[in-house]
Amino acid sequence: MVQPVSPSVAPHADTPEPLRGGFTSTRFVLVEPSHPGNVGAAARALKTMGFSRLVLVAPRVAQVQNDPEAIAMASGADDVLAGAHVVPTLADALAGVQWSLALTARTREYGPLPRAPREAASDAGRQVRHGDIALVFGNERTGLSNEHVERCSALAHIPANPAYSSLNLAQAVQVLAYELRLAYLDQPASAPDAVAPDMGATPLAASEDIERMFVHLENALIALEFLDPANPKKLMSRLRRMFSRSGLEREEVNIVRGIAKHILLLKGRGDGDVR
Repeated sequence: MVQPVSPSVAPHADTPEPLRGGFTSTRFVLVEPSHPGNVGAAARALKTMGFSRLVLVAPRVAQVQNDPEAIAMASGADDVLAGAHVVPTLADALAGVQWSLALTARTREYGPLPRAPREAASDAGRQVRHGDIALVFGNERTGLSNEHVERCSALAHIPANPAYSSLNLAQAVQVLAYELRLAYLDQPASAPDAVAPDMGATPLAASEDIERMFVHLENALIALEFLDPANPKKLMSRLRRMFSRSGLEREEVNIVRGIAKHILLLKGRGDGDVR
């Protein structure tokens, strides 16, 4: 069994630090993690930075929260590990999320333009004012698929040593959690566990609403014969990238879906609704 490493810096007090900013509104999502030790180490990384919301998408080891290696590597963050939410798909993990950030080491032809962790954390600090956000990390071996990346609002890349850029999953989680901590603590706190929302801002669309919009739009483009489902090329990927730049508001999503609905109605494709 892997033994936990002793903390390198001991806390100065036993009193828990009060949560501020977006600490309770931020999810860390691990997609298909393979190694229980990495899941435990990620839980530890989160707790050291004041976060606790860990979501596991289809982990390779069933009941990974109870795995001895995961518990050992959590090294005192047993509460974060035990509280991890397990879901079957990334769509489930992003339910209710207003903004999401995908971490990837690979250059993507399509998708949001990558940001350095500090820039991405600054963006997260602004987005968390509107509701829950998520940081999405891929499998240790294959990373995130293009489909996973396209579901996210933004993309981040850790500029590691190009001669040896391989980062352990938990190390990547630690880097982003640290940058988020700095960004959140730099914000004025008007409440102990949440950033005060900007009451003048228009609500952003939730992840699942944006996905329904893309399905609705794709069906409308097929009905118009603008999109050939047998040879779609990269049309929907390009549209996703275009929309990802704008930070879609709820009303904007409704407008696009309204257009798609009327196209489908005019083309005689049912009532035009996509659930």
